Amino acid sequence: MELSLSLAFRTTLRIGLALASGLTGATVAPNVHAQTPTPTTTPTTAGPGGAMRTTPPDVRTGLRLPEIQLHDPWILADRSTRTYYLYSSASPRITGQGRTGTLYYTSKDLATWEGPRIAFVAPESSWADPKVGAWAPEVHEYQGKYWLFTTLHNPKQRLATTDTTRPNLWRATVIAVSDSPAGPFTLTKLDAPVTPREFMTLDGTLYVDRAGAPWMVYAHEWIQKVDGTMEAIPLTRDLTAAAGEPIHLFKASDAPWLNAQMTPSTRENHYVTDGPELFRTKRGMLLMLWASYMKNELGRNGYVQTLARSKSGELKGPWEQLEPLVGNDSGHGMLFRSFDGKLMLVVHQPFQNARGKLYEMEDTGDGLRVVRYREDLSGPPLPAQRGQAPRGQ
Repeated sequence: MELSLSLAFRTTLRIGLALASGLTGATVAPNVHAQTPTPTTTPTTAGPGGAMRTTPPDVRTGLRLPEIQLHDPWILADRSTRTYYLYSSASPRITGQGRTGTLYYTSKDLATWEGPRIAFVAPESSWADPKVGAWAPEVHEYQGKYWLFTTLHNPKQRLATTDTTRPNLWRATVIAVSDSPAGPFTLTKLDAPVTPREFMTLDGTLYVDRAGAPWMVYAHEWIQKVDGTMEAIPLTRDLTAAAGEPIHLFKASDAPWLNAQMTPSTRENHYVTDGPELFRTKRGMLLMLWASYMKNELGRNGYVQTLARSKSGELKGPWEQLEPLVGNDSGHGMLFRSFDGKLMLVVHQPFQNARGKLYEMEDTGDGLRVVRYREDLSGPPLPAQRGQAPRGQ
């Protein structure tokens, strides 16, 4: 079964997103991935003694995707209830408990949505700081249960680094389980993530290989690696622990289109890996969706949804890089099958103040092809996005 920038810019963006999500104060973690839907929340007010008082989100009906602010979207098509679940991050001020978590919206037709509701709240008792944003949530059905993968952080725990301008903090993907796609989800491991303690990682996803063995595929942060990598670690069958050592899959600079855009300069080269998801084609080819940055038509760095393919058809590769699927500051996409049988891709666009965008796709057997942008579901296409300025501009 298959289940399948610069430092200056990202620092500025982290501050902006923290303010947008209502996360203020010295303990706020850098959150370049997650935004939360401010239009559907109740403002935070001070409680007794000045403590932050939080309010659960107001559930609304009849929402369209352009009305829902989100980042790193994940859609689970739950066949048992014929309901689509759209997951995104929830800031501490709207979970109702003063801790970060995961929210979701539901839909029967991908056109109108109801929500948000809370599926997961980070516990006080884990290795991570529960007040720091939970990034890139995704939910998989596996062995009769639903499994949430989301990235948590502990900014007080710094990791060894050779570059003091890029502080490395404890960041990794956790796994939580529930009997329902609506949650509540409970962490399977509280003391540490399943990835190595000294690794700064994010965006872990579940992959089950042809032998039925589960893996977590994750991005190893460019902040720690400079040239970000995709890696994978085998999991125990109950997804509670690592079952072996991690393996290297590929690095961001392997993408030939990145090399083609390179120009001589004194600037550092930063290569980002984000948002892996695995997909087995109708001919048995193994693909990986992932996101990075490339120069757009305005000459600036924009988020891009791209694709890699395993030459062996197995997770260990070797991996070859294919042409990007969707640009114009779009990325962190995932594939799902609609209830009428269409292969669909959801991405967020633009990177800042993001919304979910849906594309109808074709499985060509050896790759993927965009059939059409679903304007009826996602709203009018956006004009050319500025993206983010390269370092020094």
